[in-house]
Amino acid sequence: MDVANFDFTAIGLTLKLAGITVILLLIVGTPVAWWLAHTRSRARVFVEAVVALPLVLPPTVLGFYLLIALGPNGWIGGPAKAVTGSALSFTFTGLVIASTLYSLPFVVQPLHSSFEAVGKLPLETAGSLRASKWDAFFTVISPLALRGYITATVLGFAHTLGEFGVVLMVGGSIPGKTKVISIEIYDRVESLEYTQAHLLSGGLLVFSFLVLLTVYTINRRLPLHVA
Repeated sequence: MDVANFDFTAIGLTLKLAGITVILLLIVGTPVAWWLAHTRSRARVFVEAVVALPLVLPPTVLGFYLLIALGPNGWIGGPAKAVTGSALSFTFTGLVIASTLYSLPFVVQPLHSSFEAVGKLPLETAGSLRASKWDAFFTVISPLALRGYITATVLGFAHTLGEFGVVLMVGGSIPGKTKVISIEIYDRVESLEYTQAHLLSGGLLVFSFLVLLTVYTINRRLPLHVA
């Protein structure tokens, strides 16, 4: 295969995007998933629907509204432009925001299920031993919910790698800035450069299969804790 004109920049940019997105998703998704697992609020159904919306909403629709929101006149991009001098559309930061929203259900739902399985008893037991809520969560709850964290991390990372519609709408195809693997594949196919498209598509296919195989193998070996 001819790799002379193969651009590896898109690969590095995609891995960077996926890594940053997963970190943000875990930070945002953990409290949301914990709240959903234990709240009795009537707003729970509404929040669950909002979180799951990217699963059923066409990526181009979500990408379109994010493009407007992150643009120079948008409710996010406008203030950002006033502070930094530039909007968030067609930037790497904009891609991170879009990817975080688009992959949110792939992180929140596994964590939600794990927190429900763990229950409140371990937290209450730790509290009876005078452990603070933060200490109990990080030293007791999080280890018990390890399966959920592994699944959430892998699914969030893998899903971000394969994004196309949202990142195309929000970031476009700027080499070295917003051109990720999925966009690179599209451009190669459009240019009839099937060899390069095969290299990228095949590599992404193998990588996605391996990460899913890994998470299923790890989860089978980890115990499922039920309160």
